[in-house]
Amino acid sequence: MNEGKKVLMGMTAAELKAAATELGMPAFTGGQIAQWLYLKHATTIDEMTNISQKNRELLKQHYVVGAMAPIDCQRSQDGTVKYLFPVRCHSMCFTGDVAPEEAKETPTLFVETVFIPDGDRATLCVSSQVGCKMNCLFCQTGKQGWQGNLTAADILNQIYSLPERDRLTNIVFMGQGEPMDNLDAVLRATEILTAPYAYAWSPKRITVSSVGIKTKLKRFLDESECHVAISLHSPLHEQRQSLMPAERAMPIAEVADLLKQYDFTHQRRCSFEYICFSGLNDSLAHGRAIVSLLKGLECRVNLIRFHAIPDVDLPASDEHRMEQLRDFLTQHGIFTTIRASRGQDIFAACGLLSTAKIKESLTTPL
Repeated sequence: MNEGKKVLMGMTAAELKAAATELGMPAFTGGQIAQWLYLKHATTIDEMTNISQKNRELLKQHYVVGAMAPIDCQRSQDGTVKYLFPVRCHSMCFTGDVAPEEAKETPTLFVETVFIPDGDRATLCVSSQVGCKMNCLFCQTGKQGWQGNLTAADILNQIYSLPERDRLTNIVFMGQGEPMDNLDAVLRATEILTAPYAYAWSPKRITVSSVGIKTKLKRFLDESECHVAISLHSPLHEQRQSLMPAERAMPIAEVADLLKQYDFTHQRRCSFEYICFSGLNDSLAHGRAIVSLLKGLECRVNLIRFHAIPDVDLPASDEHRMEQLRDFLTQHGIFTTIRASRGQDIFAACGLLSTAKIKESLTTPL
């Protein structure tokens, strides 16, 4: 039985050493556990063979590793793979990091993780929440509502239990949820990803997105060296508010002013994500407003094709209009790219696979 047991994944080296000493083990046992977790990716405590059997048995009385394999996937012809992971998130239904066996009487929750190979580069798009409070018009995840924050273990498990884990070159927090709305868990996950005792990744390999929650974005910029990506989608206050209700409390002009206080000329990069809707936000007038908004800020803009979602009547821009906007921004000093669409033959838009799975779980008899 795993009732009452804590999850090792997501614990820092200092916390693992403290856990070991609390159980009467030598402090160096915590370092051994960290190696088994983050370097060797053990899935059970029994695999930690340089720890004495007595101490392994003691550890098993109080802890589980917490690794959970994906339960479903969709594979695209272009090599993109969308995985569906079960989670043990913090919400009104969950209290703390618990073993998955404890969650049998709670709703079944899932998040999506997308593996995107591209030549020598392999990017993983991870989720930070189940559902989302931001309710952006064009996002299927927002239609789910917010169901809970992922724990650091939930976030890391998307990497830990990924079949293609060893191929990864980059991680982007651009999956389901608003990372700044779950900042403590995101910062803990990125700390472990960049820590020398764990994954030892450069912060330059990690990008964290946000709609622009100012106070938490400032904390992230102060405490992390990872790249930041802001969901822009319109430079005009009223129009952005119609697309993204968060604009009402967190105007993009104020977010841009905050970003201008930081140095993005060296190691850290600032980018803006911009989904293009035909005749709505892809005109040269919008281009001029973007140039004005971002003046004085070292950044780049990524133009994104819209992937249609059910019951949302937004037209996708065509190639010509996107190229016209890209060229205008580039001519005015903003490095701009058009992101290649991936996974269009599967559930491409974020939230579609998990929404389908949730509906299936609600209609399937126990």
